[in-house]
Amino acid sequence: MTDRDPVVVLFKGGRLPAWHQLSDQERSEFEQTHVDLMLSVAHRHTMPRLEGFRLIGPQGDWQRFWLIEFPTLEGAEAWIRAEMAPLCGPYGYYEYHLSRQIEPQRYSAWVTQPAPPIVPLAADPHTIGKLRIDPGSIVVLMFARYRPGAESLMPEERGDAQHTALMQDIAREHGLIRIEGFQLLSPQADWHRAWVIELPTLKAAEAWVAGEEALPHGMHARRTIHLARKWAPEYFASWSK
Repeated sequence: MTDRDPVVVLFKGGRLPAWHQLSDQERSEFEQTHVDLMLSVAHRHTMPRLEGFRLIGPQGDWQRFWLIEFPTLEGAEAWIRAEMAPLCGPYGYYEYHLSRQIEPQRYSAWVTQPAPPIVPLAADPHTIGKLRIDPGSIVVLMFARYRPGAESLMPEERGDAQHTALMQDIAREHGLIRIEGFQLLSPQADWHRAWVIELPTLKAAEAWVAGEEALPHGMHARRTIHLARKWAPEYFASWSK
C-alpha cells in the first residue's frame, strides 16, 4: 500500500425518515438531480469502481455500504461534497472513511470460486430503473482492529499462521467468491480495517464468521460484522464504463 495507490471511499449511507415524507414526484425529481450530479463527478474524475451493498439488517439510518474508488484524493473529495449537496443531501445519512486496498494480489489467491465479471447495463445510467439486490451470494462486511497490545505480540502468540490456514480451509470448503481488505487512512477507535468477503450461501458466511472468532487469534481482535447483499451491481457497474 503506497500513497500512489487508488483511494477507496468507504461509505456507510442511508435515507433519513424525512425522505419518506416527500411526495413521489419530489423524490423522483431529487433522485434524478442527484444521479446526474454524481455521474458528472464520476466521469470528470475517472471513477473506476462503484459498488453498493444493502445490509440485511439495517443499523438505524445506515442501510447501505459503498466502495467508491478514485485514482486520486481529489476525486474522493469531490464525490463527498457532491453527495451531500442539495437536493438529496439534507435527507441522507453519511459516514465516510478514506482507505487504500490491502495487498489485493495476496488475498485474491484465497478465492476458490470467483464470480464471472459483472456485465454493466447497456442503458444510459442517467435513467434510473428498478434497483434490486443480487440474491446470488452473501456478503460479509467486517470492521476490525487488533485489541490494544495485540500488535506487540509475536505472530506465534496471536496464532496468525493458524488463523490464516483456518480461513483458507474455509475458503476452499465453502467456495470463497472474493475477499478484499481496506486500510483506513484515519483509524477509528473501533476499527482500522474493513473487509468485504463474498460467499455463496448463508452457511458459508456463518462458517467464515465462526473462523474469524476462533481462538487463539479471535481473542486478539475486535470486530463488528454485518451481512449484506450486493445492490444492483449491473447498474452501478455502468457508472464507470
